[in-house]
Amino acid sequence: MNDTVSNVKSRNILVLGAGELGMPVLRNLARHAKGIDGAKISVLLRESAVESGDPSKQRDIAEIREAGIEIVLGDLVNDTIDELASLFSDYDTVIGCAGYAAGINTPIKLAKAALQSGIPRYFPWQFGVDFEAIGRGGPQDIFDAQLDVRELLRSQDKTEWVIISTGMFMSYLFEPDFGVVDLENSEVHALGSLDTAVTLTTPNDIGLLTAEIVFFEPTIRNEIVFLAGDTVSYGEVADKLEVALGRAFKRSVWTVPFLMEELANDPKNMMRKYRAAFAIGRGVSWPKAGTFNDRQGLPVTDVAALIDADLRGARQEK
Repeated sequence: MNDTVSNVKSRNILVLGAGELGMPVLRNLARHAKGIDGAKISVLLRESAVESGDPSKQRDIAEIREAGIEIVLGDLVNDTIDELASLFSDYDTVIGCAGYAAGINTPIKLAKAALQSGIPRYFPWQFGVDFEAIGRGGPQDIFDAQLDVRELLRSQDKTEWVIISTGMFMSYLFEPDFGVVDLENSEVHALGSLDTAVTLTTPNDIGLLTAEIVFFEPTIRNEIVFLAGDTVSYGEVADKLEVALGRAFKRSVWTVPFLMEELANDPKNMMRKYRAAFAIGRGVSWPKAGTFNDRQGLPVTDVAALIDADLRGARQEK
Protein backbone atom coordinates (compact mmCIF):
# COMPACT_ATOMS: atom_id res chain seq x y z
CA MET A 1 0.00 0.00 0.00
CA ASN A 2 1.29 3.45 -0.91
CA ASP A 3 1.57 5.50 2.27
CA THR A 4 1.26 8.93 0.64
CA VAL A 5 -2.26 10.36 0.86
CA SER A 6 -3.67 11.53 -2.47
CA ASN A 7 -5.91 14.56 -2.94
CA VAL A 8 -6.99 13.36 -6.40
CA LYS A 9 -10.63 12.35 -6.81
CA SER A 10 -12.03 10.67 -9.91
CA ARG A 11 -15.10 12.62 -10.93
CA ASN A 12 -14.80 13.25 -14.69
CA ILE A 13 -13.85 9.84 -16.05
CA LEU A 14 -13.09 8.73 -19.62
CA VAL A 15 -13.08 5.00 -20.42
CA LEU A 16 -11.22 3.88 -23.53
CA GLY A 17 -13.24 1.19 -25.28
CA ALA A 18 -16.52 -0.65 -24.73
CA GLY A 19 -15.70 -4.28 -25.43
CA GLU A 20 -15.54 -7.40 -23.28
CA LEU A 21 -14.09 -5.48 -20.34
CA GLY A 22 -15.10 -1.93 -21.22
CA MET A 23 -18.82 -2.59 -20.95
CA PRO A 24 -18.66 -4.09 -17.43
CA VAL A 25 -16.40 -1.23 -16.32
CA LEU A 26 -18.81 1.34 -17.78
CA ARG A 27 -21.87 -0.30 -16.20
CA ASN A 28 -20.35 -0.32 -12.75
CA LEU A 29 -18.81 3.15 -12.97
CA ALA A 30 -22.18 4.57 -14.05
CA ARG A 31 -23.92 2.80 -11.16
CA HIS A 32 -21.40 4.18 -8.66
CA ALA A 33 -21.48 7.65 -10.18
CA LYS A 34 -25.18 8.05 -9.40
CA GLY A 35 -24.34 8.23 -5.71
CA ILE A 36 -21.34 10.55 -6.03
CA ASP A 37 -21.80 14.28 -6.42
CA GLY A 38 -20.29 15.60 -9.63
CA ALA A 39 -19.27 12.20 -11.03
CA LYS A 40 -19.59 11.86 -14.80
CA ILE A 41 -18.66 8.93 -17.06
CA SER A 42 -17.69 9.16 -20.75
CA VAL A 43 -16.45 6.56 -23.23
CA LEU A 44 -14.12 6.96 -26.21
CA LEU A 45 -15.31 5.04 -29.27
CA ARG A 46 -14.49 4.99 -32.97
CA GLU A 47 -17.10 6.63 -35.16
CA SER A 48 -17.41 3.37 -37.11
CA ALA A 49 -18.33 1.54 -33.90
CA VAL A 50 -21.03 4.07 -33.02
CA GLU A 51 -22.52 3.91 -36.52
CA SER A 52 -22.14 0.15 -36.93
CA GLY A 53 -25.19 -1.81 -38.00
CA ASP A 54 -24.06 -4.82 -35.99
CA PRO A 55 -26.92 -5.68 -33.58
CA SER A 56 -24.63 -6.44 -30.62
CA LYS A 57 -22.77 -3.15 -31.04
CA GLN A 58 -26.04 -1.25 -31.31
CA ARG A 59 -27.30 -2.90 -28.12
CA ASP A 60 -24.14 -1.74 -26.35
CA ILE A 61 -24.50 1.80 -27.73
CA ALA A 62 -28.13 1.90 -26.58
CA GLU A 63 -27.13 0.68 -23.11
CA ILE A 64 -24.35 3.27 -22.90
CA ARG A 65 -26.73 6.09 -23.77
CA GLU A 66 -29.45 4.84 -21.43
CA ALA A 67 -26.91 4.83 -18.59
CA GLY A 68 -26.23 8.52 -19.19
CA ILE A 69 -22.67 7.88 -20.40
CA GLU A 70 -21.39 10.43 -22.89
CA ILE A 71 -19.88 9.09 -26.12
CA VAL A 72 -16.68 10.78 -27.31
CA LEU A 73 -15.36 10.02 -30.80
CA GLY A 74 -11.72 9.10 -31.24
CA ASP A 75 -9.39 6.42 -32.59
CA LEU A 76 -6.74 4.94 -30.30
CA VAL A 77 -4.82 3.43 -33.20
CA ASN A 78 -4.97 6.14 -35.84
CA ASP A 79 -5.10 9.33 -33.74
CA THR A 80 -1.72 10.83 -32.89
CA ILE A 81 -0.36 11.16 -29.37
CA ASP A 82 -1.03 14.91 -29.58
CA GLU A 83 -4.64 14.33 -30.66
CA LEU A 84 -5.25 11.80 -27.90
CA ALA A 85 -3.59 14.01 -25.29
CA SER A 86 -5.92 16.83 -26.30
CA LEU A 87 -8.93 14.53 -25.84
CA PHE A 88 -7.70 13.19 -22.51
CA SER A 89 -7.03 16.66 -21.09
CA ASP A 90 -10.77 17.29 -20.63
CA TYR A 91 -10.90 14.61 -17.89
CA ASP A 92 -9.40 13.96 -14.48
CA THR A 93 -9.21 10.18 -14.94
CA VAL A 94 -8.63 7.96 -17.98
CA ILE A 95 -9.17 4.19 -17.82
CA GLY A 96 -7.80 2.00 -20.61
CA CYS A 97 -10.13 -0.85 -21.57
CA ALA A 98 -9.22 -1.31 -25.24
CA GLY A 99 -7.29 -4.56 -24.76
CA TYR A 100 -4.55 -6.01 -26.94
CA ALA A 101 -6.60 -5.92 -30.14
CA ALA A 102 -5.42 -2.32 -30.58
CA GLY A 103 -1.88 -3.62 -31.15
CA ILE A 104 1.37 -4.07 -29.26
CA ASN A 105 2.42 -0.43 -29.67
CA THR A 106 -0.83 1.09 -28.42
CA PRO A 107 -0.30 0.70 -24.62
CA ILE A 108 2.84 2.87 -24.58
CA LYS A 109 1.24 5.32 -27.03
CA LEU A 110 -1.74 5.78 -24.72
CA ALA A 111 0.50 6.14 -21.66
CA LYS A 112 2.50 8.86 -23.41
CA ALA A 113 -0.72 10.63 -24.39
CA ALA A 114 -2.02 10.37 -20.81
CA LEU A 115 1.15 11.91 -19.35
CA GLN A 116 1.27 14.61 -22.03
CA SER A 117 -2.35 15.52 -21.31
CA GLY A 118 -1.54 16.26 -17.67
CA ILE A 119 -4.49 14.26 -16.36
CA PRO A 120 -4.34 13.69 -12.59
CA ARG A 121 -5.03 9.92 -12.72
CA TYR A 122 -4.47 7.11 -15.21
CA PHE A 123 -5.49 3.45 -15.20
CA PRO A 124 -3.57 1.78 -18.06
CA TRP A 125 -4.71 -1.40 -19.78
CA GLN A 126 -2.83 -3.82 -17.50
CA PHE A 127 -5.75 -6.07 -16.60
CA GLY A 128 -3.76 -9.29 -16.65
CA VAL A 129 -0.81 -11.07 -15.08
CA ASP A 130 2.09 -9.90 -12.91
CA PHE A 131 4.37 -8.66 -15.69
CA GLU A 132 7.23 -7.81 -13.36
CA ALA A 133 7.29 -11.29 -11.84
CA ILE A 134 7.39 -12.70 -15.36
CA GLY A 135 10.19 -10.35 -16.43
CA ARG A 136 11.40 -9.45 -19.89
CA GLY A 137 12.29 -11.71 -22.77
CA GLY A 138 9.56 -14.31 -22.32
CA PRO A 139 7.54 -15.93 -25.10
CA GLN A 140 4.79 -13.27 -25.01
CA ASP A 141 6.30 -9.99 -26.25
CA ILE A 142 3.18 -8.04 -25.32
CA PHE A 143 4.21 -8.50 -21.70
CA ASP A 144 7.46 -6.62 -22.39
CA ALA A 145 5.42 -3.77 -23.86
CA GLN A 146 3.42 -3.62 -20.62
CA LEU A 147 6.65 -3.31 -18.63
CA ASP A 148 7.58 -0.34 -20.82
CA VAL A 149 4.33 1.33 -19.71
CA ARG A 150 5.08 0.71 -16.03
CA GLU A 151 8.57 2.14 -16.36
CA LEU A 152 7.21 5.26 -18.06
CA LEU A 153 4.56 5.83 -15.39
CA ARG A 154 7.06 5.37 -12.58
CA SER A 155 9.50 7.79 -14.19
CA GLN A 156 7.25 10.78 -13.44
CA ASP A 157 5.26 12.17 -10.50
CA LYS A 158 2.63 14.44 -12.08
CA THR A 159 0.06 11.81 -13.05
CA GLU A 160 -0.98 9.27 -10.43
CA TRP A 161 -1.51 5.76 -11.77
CA VAL A 162 -3.26 2.58 -10.68
CA ILE A 163 -2.58 -0.83 -12.21
CA ILE A 164 -5.15 -3.58 -11.70
CA SER A 165 -3.81 -7.15 -11.98
CA THR A 166 -6.58 -9.66 -12.59
CA GLY A 167 -4.93 -12.80 -13.91
CA MET A 168 -6.46 -14.38 -17.00
CA PHE A 169 -10.04 -13.58 -17.97
CA MET A 170 -11.80 -16.63 -16.59
CA SER A 171 -13.78 -17.36 -19.75
CA TYR A 172 -10.54 -17.47 -21.76
CA LEU A 173 -9.51 -20.66 -19.96
CA PHE A 174 -12.45 -22.43 -21.58
CA GLU A 175 -12.03 -20.99 -25.08
CA PRO A 176 -11.69 -23.87 -27.57
CA ASP A 177 -8.94 -21.99 -29.44
CA PHE A 178 -6.87 -21.71 -26.25
CA GLY A 179 -6.92 -25.49 -26.09
CA VAL A 180 -6.65 -26.05 -22.34
CA VAL A 181 -10.18 -27.37 -21.88
CA ASP A 182 -11.48 -29.72 -24.57
CA LEU A 183 -15.09 -30.31 -23.60
CA GLU A 184 -15.89 -32.35 -26.70
CA ASN A 185 -13.23 -34.92 -25.91
CA SER A 186 -13.43 -34.56 -22.11
CA GLU A 187 -9.79 -33.62 -21.72
CA VAL A 188 -7.74 -30.95 -19.96
CA HIS A 189 -4.37 -30.04 -21.45
CA ALA A 190 -2.37 -28.66 -18.53
CA LEU A 191 0.07 -25.89 -19.39
CA GLY A 192 3.46 -26.78 -17.91
CA SER A 193 2.18 -29.33 -15.41
CA LEU A 194 -1.01 -30.40 -13.67
CA ASP A 195 0.18 -28.47 -10.59
CA THR A 196 0.83 -25.21 -12.47
CA ALA A 197 -1.59 -22.60 -11.16
CA VAL A 198 -3.38 -19.73 -12.83
CA THR A 199 -5.34 -16.80 -11.38
CA LEU A 200 -8.67 -16.11 -13.08
CA THR A 201 -11.26 -13.33 -12.82
CA THR A 202 -14.41 -12.76 -14.87
CA PRO A 203 -14.76 -9.49 -16.83
CA ASN A 204 -17.96 -8.74 -14.91
CA ASP A 205 -16.12 -9.01 -11.60
CA ILE A 206 -13.24 -6.93 -12.95
CA GLY A 207 -15.74 -4.24 -13.94
CA LEU A 208 -17.34 -4.24 -10.50
CA LEU A 209 -14.01 -4.19 -8.67
CA THR A 210 -12.51 -1.54 -10.95
CA ALA A 211 -15.37 0.80 -10.07
CA GLU A 212 -14.77 0.07 -6.38
CA ILE A 213 -11.07 0.88 -6.79
CA VAL A 214 -11.70 4.08 -8.78
CA PHE A 215 -13.91 5.56 -6.06
CA PHE A 216 -12.19 3.94 -3.08
CA GLU A 217 -11.37 6.15 -0.08
CA PRO A 218 -8.63 6.99 0.68
CA THR A 219 -7.71 7.33 -3.00
CA ILE A 220 -5.46 4.55 -4.26
CA ARG A 221 -2.39 5.98 -5.99
CA ASN A 222 0.75 4.67 -7.69
CA GLU A 223 -0.08 1.11 -6.73
CA ILE A 224 -0.59 -2.31 -8.28
CA VAL A 225 -3.89 -3.71 -6.99
CA PHE A 226 -4.33 -7.48 -7.23
CA LEU A 227 -7.70 -9.16 -7.80
CA ALA A 228 -8.62 -12.84 -8.03
CA GLY A 229 -11.86 -14.58 -8.78
CA ASP A 230 -10.09 -17.88 -8.26
CA THR A 231 -6.60 -19.37 -8.27
CA VAL A 232 -6.50 -23.00 -9.38
CA SER A 233 -4.15 -25.57 -10.82
CA TYR A 234 -4.97 -27.22 -14.14
CA GLY A 235 -5.46 -30.47 -12.28
CA GLU A 236 -8.07 -28.76 -10.10
CA VAL A 237 -9.81 -27.44 -13.22
CA ALA A 238 -10.19 -31.03 -14.41
CA ASP A 239 -11.54 -32.03 -10.97
CA LYS A 240 -14.14 -29.26 -11.05
CA LEU A 241 -15.24 -30.19 -14.58
CA GLU A 242 -15.71 -33.79 -13.52
CA VAL A 243 -17.91 -32.76 -10.59
CA ALA A 244 -19.99 -30.38 -12.71
CA LEU A 245 -20.40 -32.62 -15.75
CA GLY A 246 -20.55 -35.97 -13.99
CA ARG A 247 -18.01 -37.59 -16.29
CA ALA A 248 -14.31 -38.36 -16.26
CA PHE A 249 -11.81 -35.95 -17.81
CA LYS A 250 -8.51 -37.15 -19.21
CA ARG A 251 -5.49 -35.14 -18.06
CA SER A 252 -2.49 -34.51 -20.28
CA VAL A 253 0.41 -32.07 -20.01
CA TRP A 254 1.73 -29.65 -22.61
CA THR A 255 5.25 -29.15 -21.30
CA VAL A 256 7.21 -25.93 -21.62
CA PRO A 257 9.70 -27.47 -24.13
CA PHE A 258 6.79 -28.76 -26.26
CA LEU A 259 5.04 -25.37 -26.25
CA MET A 260 8.25 -23.47 -26.96
CA GLU A 261 8.92 -25.75 -29.93
CA GLU A 262 5.40 -25.13 -31.20
CA LEU A 263 5.98 -21.39 -30.88
CA ALA A 264 9.34 -21.60 -32.64
CA ASN A 265 7.56 -23.23 -35.59
CA ASP A 266 4.93 -20.48 -35.67
CA PRO A 267 6.53 -17.46 -33.92
CA LYS A 268 3.77 -14.97 -34.66
CA ASN A 269 0.96 -17.13 -33.32
CA MET A 270 -0.58 -15.19 -30.43
CA MET A 271 -2.25 -18.23 -28.87
CA ARG A 272 1.04 -20.15 -28.78
CA LYS A 273 2.75 -17.17 -27.14
CA TYR A 274 0.13 -17.16 -24.38
CA ARG A 275 0.26 -20.92 -23.85
CA ALA A 276 4.03 -20.89 -23.44
CA ALA A 277 3.96 -17.90 -21.09
CA PHE A 278 1.32 -19.45 -18.84
CA ALA A 279 3.06 -22.84 -18.90
CA ILE A 280 6.23 -21.33 -17.43
CA GLY A 281 3.98 -20.47 -14.48
CA ARG A 282 5.85 -17.41 -13.21
CA GLY A 283 3.73 -14.34 -12.44
CA VAL A 284 0.47 -15.87 -13.66
CA SER A 285 -0.98 -16.76 -10.25
CA TRP A 286 -1.22 -15.42 -6.72
CA PRO A 287 -3.23 -16.35 -3.63
CA LYS A 288 -6.81 -15.10 -3.50
CA ALA A 289 -6.25 -14.26 0.16
CA GLY A 290 -5.00 -10.70 0.48
CA THR A 291 -6.37 -9.48 -2.85
CA PHE A 292 -8.46 -6.31 -2.96
CA ASN A 293 -11.71 -8.24 -3.27
CA ASP A 294 -10.73 -10.50 -0.38
CA ARG A 295 -9.76 -7.61 1.91
CA GLN A 296 -12.98 -5.74 1.12
CA GLY A 297 -15.18 -8.83 1.45
CA LEU A 298 -16.53 -8.44 -2.10
CA PRO A 299 -18.02 -11.65 -3.55
CA VAL A 300 -16.60 -12.86 -6.87
CA THR A 301 -17.21 -15.75 -9.26
CA ASP A 302 -14.97 -18.79 -8.88
CA VAL A 303 -14.27 -21.48 -11.48
CA ALA A 304 -16.90 -23.90 -10.14
CA ALA A 305 -19.58 -21.18 -10.27
CA LEU A 306 -18.64 -20.23 -13.84
CA ILE A 307 -18.80 -23.83 -15.01
CA ASP A 308 -22.15 -24.29 -13.29
CA ALA A 309 -23.58 -21.07 -14.74
CA ASP A 310 -22.45 -21.93 -18.27
CA LEU A 311 -23.82 -25.44 -18.05
CA ARG A 312 -27.16 -24.19 -16.72
CA GLY A 313 -27.32 -21.65 -19.53
CA ALA A 314 -26.58 -24.35 -22.10
CA ARG A 315 -29.33 -26.59 -20.69
CA GLN A 316 -31.85 -23.74 -20.85
CA GLU A 317 -31.07 -23.16 -24.53
CA LYS A 318 -31.80 -26.81 -25.42
